[in-house]
Amino acid sequence: MAGQCKKIMYLHRRAPYGTVYAQEGLEVVLIGAAFDQDVCMAFVDDGVYQLKAGQDTSAVGMKNFSPAWRALGDYDVTRLYVERESLDERGLREEDLMPLRYEDENDDWAEKSSIVIVDRKEIGRLIDAQDVVFNF
Repeated sequence: MAGQCKKIMYLHRRAPYGTVYAQEGLEVVLIGAAFDQDVCMAFVDDGVYQLKAGQDTSAVGMKNFSPAWRALGDYDVTRLYVERESLDERGLREEDLMPLRYEDENDDWAEKSSIVIVDRKEIGRLIDAQDVVFNF
């Protein structure tokens, strides 16, 4: 694939706090996107908590990095796939997630949601379609 842009997925499986995986995963995504990689993200298992609105980290003594997710649209990271079953298993709904949006230049700059809720089978198909998958 020399000279071609590889399709890259960043797969987020862990809760946002307690380890460095979530924050470092976000940083790697932003770095990759800054170099014009074809980037998408998937959130499964406890990774769905990374996109939960209203995060409060005061009890765990860690910096709340959740506002940084809003930068994804500025880096053209507009495909965030969230597994429906993972949300259901954790008592979450789509309405519990941050309203991450981007402006679609191909649709007269219409504002659109970056979050797409998909089922477990679709997550599997999306993973299979990638050239590279990074696990966080």
